[in-house]
Amino acid sequence: MNAVLRRRFEMAARVRDFLRAHKTEGAEAAALTRLEELLTRAEVLATQQRAGVVAARGSIEQRAEVRRALQGKLLRYLAGVGAVAARENAELGAQFRLPRTRATNLAFVTLAQGMLAKATEHKDLLVKQGLSEGVLGAIAAALEEFEQTLEVTRAARREHVGASGDLRAVASEITEQVRLLDGLVRYRFGDDAELMTAWASTRNVVGPFRPKAEPGAQTPAIVKPAA
Repeated sequence: MNAVLRRRFEMAARVRDFLRAHKTEGAEAAALTRLEELLTRAEVLATQQRAGVVAARGSIEQRAEVRRALQGKLLRYLAGVGAVAARENAELGAQFRLPRTRATNLAFVTLAQGMLAKATEHKDLLVKQGLSEGVLGAIAAALEEFEQTLEVTRAARREHVGASGDLRAVASEITEQVRLLDGLVRYRFGDDAELMTAWASTRNVVGPFRPKAEPGAQTPAIVKPAA
């Protein structure tokens, strides 16, 4: 949640607490109930938004780990065996080239899948040249895990984006509700200067007002450390 929305929701929570501290009735009570509902909805959406961010980060970290294993170990092993096998089958010479380190996820998956398909087709020859039979299964499993992390990232980002959009809509409705409550509070407490000052502080989006120093009060001196 960005800072602007967070401050707006914090202000709305202060408004809720202010009205709870002063008995509300009629239109005030109904407006307060609606504000409470909106704040509850905002909390749910904020949790959903955070969950999306955490899930996306986790899947990105997992994908990087899987890619390092594929690129640095499994595919490298397959490429080495393929280079040896190319002596007997020249066609294989260009089939087992490692994907570039900076290749996009799509390009990496496409190339790795191509290497796996070709290796499966020429498995007997590759095993004869020193390929462990379990490597192809390990590559297939790693590629499946890699693609799963891509889907998790996409789903997490959809959840995050959706929650963010809903949060903005809720924030807009909260602003309208607070404006309504402001009118009701001014109608009810407008003649109470002290209470209206507290209300103005409550409605301040940046945060509650700090009390001003009384006339004649001195600002504490800043003590500098000894040289």
